[in-house]
Amino acid sequence: MMVFKPNNIKICIVSIILTLISDVSSMEDAGFCDLSGETCTTPANSDRYIFYDINPPEGFNLRRDVYMRYAIWLHKLQMNRNDLNLKNFKLVLPPWSHLYHWKYSEVPEHIPWALYFDIESLKKFAPVIEMHQFFSDYGVTYKKVEIDDVYILQHYQDMFETGKFKKVEIDDVYILQHYQDMFETGKFEEKMSIEDCNIPIRVNYFYYNNLTSNNVRCLSFHGHTSQLTSILKNSTASSFLFDHAEVALHDMFGDKLYWKCRRSMRFNRELHKIAKKFREEQLDADDKKDMTILPDDWRKEIPRRNAIGGPYLGIHLRRADFVRSRSKEIPTIENAVKQIKNKLYELKLNKVFIATDAPSNEIIEIQSRLEPEYTIITYKPEDWVGEKYKDGGIAIIEQIICSYARYFIGTYESTYSFRIQEEREILGFPVESTFNRLCYDGSESCSKPSIWKIVY
Repeated sequence: MMVFKPNNIKICIVSIILTLISDVSSMEDAGFCDLSGETCTTPANSDRYIFYDINPPEGFNLRRDVYMRYAIWLHKLQMNRNDLNLKNFKLVLPPWSHLYHWKYSEVPEHIPWALYFDIESLKKFAPVIEMHQFFSDYGVTYKKVEIDDVYILQHYQDMFETGKFKKVEIDDVYILQHYQDMFETGKFEEKMSIEDCNIPIRVNYFYYNNLTSNNVRCLSFHGHTSQLTSILKNSTASSFLFDHAEVALHDMFGDKLYWKCRRSMRFNRELHKIAKKFREEQLDADDKKDMTILPDDWRKEIPRRNAIGGPYLGIHLRRADFVRSRSKEIPTIENAVKQIKNKLYELKLNKVFIATDAPSNEIIEIQSRLEPEYTIITYKPEDWVGEKYKDGGIAIIEQIICSYARYFIGTYESTYSFRIQEEREILGFPVESTFNRLCYDGSESCSKPSIWKIVY
């Protein structure tokens, strides 16, 4: 039997009191909302969050590239052995909202990444979470609309009617902007400083009425994304938003770490299944015969150049705004057909798959200019695919189909084409079958796109 002496009793009492104080303190640090229910503050001494947002007019494929800059940064923070405090950060994935090229109005404003990407694959490279997970950490009341295990956040309707939104404040917001004098002097050096704002300030973020901040500053910036680490080190804040995140550059473009991140960005598995079925039924493709099978886990991929691809030519023909903005680089329909015809003849193929934003009359014109033995194939989604995945999902399916073609020809300076070229590098295609572009004059003598070979 244990006998308590007076001194031991005192020690026990003190220990119990300290434990109770510690418990109360940890409850406060956990980020509980105040009693009014109107404001949630960021939790202290626990997970910390990094948000990023991008100039609204930028498209889907540029946004994918900006994601990589910040995912690589977070990956490096996780690997940092010298500062354990920097390992607690999570990268909050910004929902897809109001993209310029997507024609939708009836869909929810906030489309989660899981609708388009394999989130578990992303997590194998960087500590990412969806926005609904962040809100869940803060106890914010949203309803989650489930679509085959994918969640879309929507406000409860009565919140719109009553205006009673639980406000979530991001601790520190930095709006990145370019140094004006750098463009005037041409002296580009890595630096950053808080300065007057030369771009508009947003007060609500990601189109959420209740996500805001009372601490917004403009950060003139030139340099690599990891330069922002000093901001994290010198702050006790738990949440940071870097607006106009595209201003920060890749730490190193095209190196081994870049390609690890890129390989982790696998599309939603169902989108791959839809594209695979289409390739098999419409384009006579067979992954085994075409040598285009990848392991389930991107970390098990190995260097190779033996992919053959399906028996069809893949074309990305960008029209719409490119016809105006890059009129001296984009071919006419006649010149595009000339190149398509020559390549089909050279490769002894009779099918061409075209991913394009061209109007239907231009597709008809392309077919009319080709000989009868050549068939143009475009992707026309079933109703359920369009309803579930919208324009973004349809564009991804077309990218996948182009990625698996025997030979690919893209459009000059299109990030859509760039992403297809990257996919083909991951699949292991020969370089000469991937880095090609449609020439303005219909020849094949124009300059090739930049060649960024995969690195393992």
